Amino acid sequence: MKPIIAITMGDAAGIGPEIIVKALSHPNVYEICQPIVIGDIESLKRAAAVSGLGDLTIRSIAEIKDALFEQGSIDCIDLQLLPEAVPFGQLSAAAGNAAFHYIAKAVELAKAGEVRAICTAPLNKEALHKGGHLYPGHTEILAKLTETEDFSMMLSTDRLKVIHLTTHVGLIKAVELITPERTYKVLKLADQVLRTAGNANPRIALCGINPHAGEGGLFGNGEEEEKLVPAVEKAQAEGMNVFGPAPADTLFYRAMRGDFDIVVACYHDQGHTPVKVLGIEAGVNITVGLKGGIIRTSVDHGTAFDIAGKGIADERSMLEAIRSAVELAPK
Repeated sequence: MKPIIAITMGDAAGIGPEIIVKALSHPNVYEICQPIVIGDIESLKRAAAVSGLGDLTIRSIAEIKDALFEQGSIDCIDLQLLPEAVPFGQLSAAAGNAAFHYIAKAVELAKAGEVRAICTAPLNKEALHKGGHLYPGHTEILAKLTETEDFSMMLSTDRLKVIHLTTHVGLIKAVELITPERTYKVLKLADQVLRTAGNANPRIALCGINPHAGEGGLFGNGEEEEKLVPAVEKAQAEGMNVFGPAPADTLFYRAMRGDFDIVVACYHDQGHTPVKVLGIEAGVNITVGLKGGIIRTSVDHGTAFDIAGKGIADERSMLEAIRSAVELAPK
């Protein structure tokens, strides 16, 4: 049976509604999943109109059991949190508050087993804060709502999957934060998420911290031996198929060639750069490790207030996010 995927609308003043209606106008989406939007029906109708998709039927439903899941018809659980049309491209506390509650509803449905994965359109952090929800972004909201402490960011394209030991910290701080315990936890997360998605023996490659993975002590101060190797040995002893630490410059090439199923990057740019080179529209941001096995995928761009309401937003990253949600949803 095709998985039910909850798609949260994000900030109504941004391009979220537009990329959702555009993505759900593609017939192949309904061939792989049963999408349900959590958001605001009037915002979706307005987005369909500016996108030249006025023939789409957008249905307000109260529960998932009421959904039709039919091509040409979008099912929306309308939380009715936006009392009037939110102007495109303008910060709105109401839109920020609504974006939070769309996520909360999706988590509620995922916890109840009514949806198999969550796919999020972008929210605006400033609007989120104006709406009274002081979180840095989606990931932290999801971690709080699922009471999760150990999680990681994963980037995915159809050619490459990357999971990170550290993300939004400076390089010196990133090296400091890498410990054998953190490395082991992320190796285990990588193994678990791919096994849950149906890969019986995930091939995991771990990047080195230093050039040439330290080259036997020639570069760095032994960080690979101190921070990475003990975790690799522990993971291998438990039966995980882990390779490394090895030079990052060759690991990403080999992964795209098909030698590995996922690469573990040590810091933000080490992992993000290869994915971004493949194209912004191809990348998907994924939160893994959430309690309950909940998978969340997201577009790899922001609310784009500058083009919102113009009907020119590119839906390709949303299509990839939906595809990844289907691929990684627990089987």
